[in-house]
Amino acid sequence: MTSQLRRSAVSIPSNIAEGFTRFSNKEYKQFLFISLGSCAELSTQIIIALRLGYFENKEADKLLNEIDEISKMTMSLIKKLNTN
Repeated sequence: MTSQLRRSAVSIPSNIAEGFTRFSNKEYKQFLFISLGSCAELSTQIIIALRLGYFENKEADKLLNEIDEISKMTMSLIKKLNTN
């Protein structure tokens, strides 16, 4: 579970960074959508870990709120790229 959580968490900024180096907004957005998928995956893993007793409610809520904020920022960037 720890390994899976780490992979998902690392995938989020890694895909954003990789997409930034691409030559077109279309490619960049593709990587941003992959990053959003990693956010959803990480949220799901945290919920599963909470239900298995690996997290306290307060700790899981904090992490889920942070992931939600990252998702919102990523969607905002995607929308901004759509207008360019």
